Amino acid sequence: MFDKDLLNHIKTKLLERKQTLAVFESVTAGLLQAAFASANEAIYFFQGGMTVYNIGQKCRHLPLDPIHATECNCVSDEVAEVMAKGAGTSFTAHWGIGITGYATAVPESGNKVFAHYAIWNGEKMHNKKITSNKTDALKVQLDFVESILKDLVRLLDTA
Repeated sequence: MFDKDLLNHIKTKLLERKQTLAVFESVTAGLLQAAFASANEAIYFFQGGMTVYNIGQKCRHLPLDPIHATECNCVSDEVAEVMAKGAGTSFTAHWGIGITGYATAVPESGNKVFAHYAIWNGEKMHNKKITSNKTDALKVQLDFVESILKDLVRLLDTA
């Protein structure tokens, strides 16, 4: 289900540096956590995560501006960045990842499928908006997970 080569690369880089990561996710509904947890030796680099799927839970567990959260239905670069930093600080991890978006086309998304994600390394924030051409929600979610894994590999290789 998940790209083992990408996960092994991430594991190796984090273990070499004695670093950890954590996740706050929404649109991927736990799949990103499942991906990291499925890696060999995950216990040594994966601190954990939380799925905060709706506005209420995001505002309860994260320091989000509720006005902004309501205006964008909790889907924006800003929300993803708060989620990434929140994951890193809440789980005392070196790296935090946050993702929020839409896995199905709904009126709130302008009938489009997309997500915003952010990766925080304790100092720098990297964010990106991604899309998927898939129509099945699970396949969209898996596309989003793969995009994040690939980007994390790139960031680890250049950090």
